[in-house]
Amino acid sequence: MPAVLSRRHWFLSLAALPALGHAGFNFFTGEYTASHAELQALVERQFPLEQRYAEIFQVRLRDPQLGLNASAQRTAITATLSIRSPWLRGGLVEGLVAMSSALRWDAPTRALRLDRPTVERLDLQGLAGGDAERLRRIGAAVAQELLHDQVLRSFTKEEMTFGLKTYEIGAITVLDGGIKVQLE
Repeated sequence: MPAVLSRRHWFLSLAALPALGHAGFNFFTGEYTASHAELQALVERQFPLEQRYAEIFQVRLRDPQLGLNASAQRTAITATLSIRSPWLRGGLVEGLVAMSSALRWDAPTRALRLDRPTVERLDLQGLAGGDAERLRRIGAAVAQELLHDQVLRSFTKEEMTFGLKTYEIGAITVLDGGIKVQLE
């Protein structure tokens, strides 16, 4: 009987290891799941993002909100966009940009990255006509460039190692409440 108890305790302690050392990892089912809240916090830390365009415009993204679209297998990021330029009346135009993106695994950096983000909607406040359209094109181009290859979640080598095996990421699945990756 004592041998059964010790074996049982050994299995229970082994089962607890992924939960203690690797939150989100389940090495028994071979997957890792990141919650929406965890991913939102990681995205927020990377903002604001800024870039100059044609040495005339300064485009800035801030206040990101992460969305997950399970049916399309894409993530979505909505952010406040501002375009600053001495050529603009008042020097600043603000608006909202909504983008969606596929995901890809980048093995050399052990990172889950945004892949081919596309602007779905860009609304600018207080502008109409040709000026608004030109600024929308500039804002869309810069926003897509800023988010292309942006890291959504990176992993340390220690996180990807369990026992003597180091895992790689396989299939990536966008869920309504998070993102699940297959460990291989």
